[in-house]
Amino acid sequence: MTPERLRAFCLEFNASVEEFPFGPETSVFKVRGKMFALTALDGRPLTINLKCDPDEAIRLRETHPAIVPGWHMNKRHWNTVTVSGVPDRLLREMVEDSYDLVVAGLPKAERLRLDRP
Repeated sequence: MTPERLRAFCLEFNASVEEFPFGPETSVFKVRGKMFALTALDGRPLTINLKCDPDEAIRLRETHPAIVPGWHMNKRHWNTVTVSGVPDRLLREMVEDSYDLVVAGLPKAERLRLDRP
């Protein structure tokens, strides 16, 4: 997946925005002010930090060498994924799961407005 496609995919989700709180080189994708993905889109190799269920995070790390504990993140809840090391389908599922985990932590009224009960 290219950096452009990764950015576009992250922005497809309801109310998702791209911000740069850590400087112009680091894209932070948020929903209602909460981060669900973080990446340096010009990084080589291209990596992305994604939120993950702790048990699933361990399983993914054990089966995919390109998935490691989140760099500079809570390693129990975040993974760093080398984009070229996983199939596009898995990456898309991981981004969507990260978004859904963040949305699940929002108040019910916010979740309903996002059409994600």
